[in-house]
Amino acid sequence: MRKLQGKVALITGAGQGLGSAIAQAMGREGARLVICDINIETLERTRAVIEAEGVPCLALRCDVSDAVAVDAMFAQAAEGFGAVDILVNNAGIVPSSPKDTERRNKLYAYLTTPMPRQSLGIVSSLTDDDWLKWWGVNMHGVFYCTRAALRQMEPRRSGKIINIASIAGMSTLSTHSPGYSATKAGVISLTKTTAMDVAGANIYVNAIACGGVMTPPFHVYIANASEAEKRSLFQLSPLGRLGEPSEYASLAVYLASDEHYLVGQVISPNGGAVI
Repeated sequence: MRKLQGKVALITGAGQGLGSAIAQAMGREGARLVICDINIETLERTRAVIEAEGVPCLALRCDVSDAVAVDAMFAQAAEGFGAVDILVNNAGIVPSSPKDTERRNKLYAYLTTPMPRQSLGIVSSLTDDDWLKWWGVNMHGVFYCTRAALRQMEPRRSGKIINIASIAGMSTLSTHSPGYSATKAGVISLTKTTAMDVAGANIYVNAIACGGVMTPPFHVYIANASEAEKRSLFQLSPLGRLGEPSEYASLAVYLASDEHYLVGQVISPNGGAVI
């Protein structure tokens, strides 16, 4: 018997990278999949890969920062496959703009190269948009999807919710992006409070606080980084590398299974960057 046999799993942000890897891993363990993304082109590519393995898959375009769109997606999922058993809140915006990259490189050099201590001037230079742009998807989207999932899970007294957080929410390694860090800390807090709320209904809520993941944004960053910038990045990890999406996906499968006693926990695969 496969670990997720007969379960319905909904994975947000599944068009590429970690979300796509989690969806594929859960499909291989017997789950029927509902995948969503705002980018329909990448979403369809993930759907094609999943269906090629014989896994039933419903692909829906959804902006998770829109509560009405989220509720409609869960209604479609229930109509197509039945109530959702597993939710993976993976959709998120990551720091990848040229300004984000400039701040990232500045921070990494500061952390890994001997130099005079000084203010990095990051928080004081942020615009309102630098702060506000993260909240719709990274925080509100997690809440909207969690609320919609619980409305299907609570009556059945069963379910698993896995929130994809980040070491940004529990360390200073993403000082280059305070808004992103704040939203990921919010996801961790929401994980704990929701877990306490619904554990009595046999619903398990946990978070994966990811370290660096070799997803498309990091591939782009590394491709354009200088040798010194790449050395600074890898110096931050005792393993000297970023994690592969499959290494995170296997943990998501475990948290979605019935093989554990974990409630409200934040598990951080990060290669030792945060211990």
